[in-house]
Amino acid sequence: MENIEIDKLEKYYDQAIGLAMSYGPKLVLAILTLIIGLWVVNVVARGAGKAMEKGGIELTLRGFLQNMIGMILKVLLLISVASMVGIETTSFIAILGAAGLAVGLALQGSLQNFAGGVIILLFKPFKVGDWIDAQGFIGAVTEIQIFNTILMTPDNQRIIIPNGGLSNGCIKNITAEATRRVDLKFGIGYGDDLLHAKSVLRNMLESDERVLKDKDVEVYVAEHADSAVILLARAWVNSGDYWGLYFDMHEKVKLAFDSEGISIPFPQRDVHMINAA
Repeated sequence: MENIEIDKLEKYYDQAIGLAMSYGPKLVLAILTLIIGLWVVNVVARGAGKAMEKGGIELTLRGFLQNMIGMILKVLLLISVASMVGIETTSFIAILGAAGLAVGLALQGSLQNFAGGVIILLFKPFKVGDWIDAQGFIGAVTEIQIFNTILMTPDNQRIIIPNGGLSNGCIKNITAEATRRVDLKFGIGYGDDLLHAKSVLRNMLESDERVLKDKDVEVYVAEHADSAVILLARAWVNSGDYWGLYFDMHEKVKLAFDSEGISIPFPQRDVHMINAA
């Protein structure tokens, strides 16, 4: 009995030695590969982050892409390490692919918003602080996230717009340029002095300090309307002065026209009564 047990122990010992000789070097090499690979992945991810920072990529997108690069490299490293110790990775890769497809189909809308966020952050049709008109809303951009863009309206309402529709729709960037043209329309009566009214408008705009002096003020007859002659005045201002000049001029022109005897007509109708007798 003792000889049989000794033989079994020797057999198990020989098997253990054989396994150690067969898989030991692979296991040690796999552990070394894993340790060195994780260090290399971290170095590559940090290097990619610094490269994106130098390239001017937005902080939100930069952090997300850096984490994504690190995650993908770590998955590839684990698959490589598993194959080094003899684990079959073909089925594992197929399972990962099927799981990725299922998750992609389940999160189709979110992925569309994610792709839109990446496009916005890369191509920068607008930036934080810009006033935009998009998806039926006008407001200042306060934050650009991966999935959503947040606007603050003039009356202090917070609007959250998904990036998918935002990146595929029309966007009017109101403050992208340093200067803007102010278009103003005023009506005068057909019996008023047209040239005098044009002169009053021109002088008022040219004397306003917000109007840029390097571009001419233009005043035209825009339309012969039913009750008035419509004058169109155009002037250039810095973007920040647009609304201030726009509202001020409507008040000042009314006061100036009143003092100059220029009427501002309103729709009216004459009714003639005919006596049948």
